[in-house]
Amino acid sequence: MITCLGDALFPDVGVATVRLLRRLGVDVDFPKAQTCCGQPFFNSGYHEEARKLARHTIRAFDNGQFIVTPSGSCAAMIKLEYPELFHGDLVWHGRAEDLARRTRELSDFLINVLHKEDVGAHFPGKVTYHMACHLRGLGLMTEPQRLLQKVRGLELMPLERHDECCGFGGSFAVRYPGISGAMVQDKAALIEKTGADALVATDAGCLMNIAGCLRRRGSKVRIMHLVEVLERT
Repeated sequence: MITCLGDALFPDVGVATVRLLRRLGVDVDFPKAQTCCGQPFFNSGYHEEARKLARHTIRAFDNGQFIVTPSGSCAAMIKLEYPELFHGDLVWHGRAEDLARRTRELSDFLINVLHKEDVGAHFPGKVTYHMACHLRGLGLMTEPQRLLQKVRGLELMPLERHDECCGFGGSFAVRYPGISGAMVQDKAALIEKTGADALVATDAGCLMNIAGCLRRRGSKVRIMHLVEVLERT
């Protein structure tokens, strides 16, 4: 599952995900019918519109296979919210639960399904890590760091308050721009303080938000999705 932001803004992340999974011996299918998972509607309170997209997503991935996505927020939407959206619906609740069981955020799939911490990656340089909020909801507290620690040549620089929100939060950044802006400025300052060459995260929303702030600050720190590091050999 490429996700909306991935498709529109970070297509290289999707390509890197496919390359990494294939290198690890995974057969990858890409259902072309996939669209938005419905999270923007859901977060804004439009639950009936979210259900329509959820039904479409369930149909698109009705193949019995694992669904792997390089996005904790979309994985959390499917795993945590889809069953609740169809609570009491005898037909769709079961299908939503089935999709939830099969859906895995990328680092979750690598470590907890494939049992791979060392994926054979090599990346020379200093890297720091920002924890996307939705990973906490999924219970993925250490998986990305464990993967990064096994990358040859990589020096993982500790980021102060690495698990604090960057201020994006989907529509939160639009509805509360002042608060959001202050949060991302704080995050950017802590990132620069690490002395890292690159900031790694697992969600396109975080990467987009932090990258924009770093660019406006004239920072030389580049942003990368986790899979863009893991895919390199």
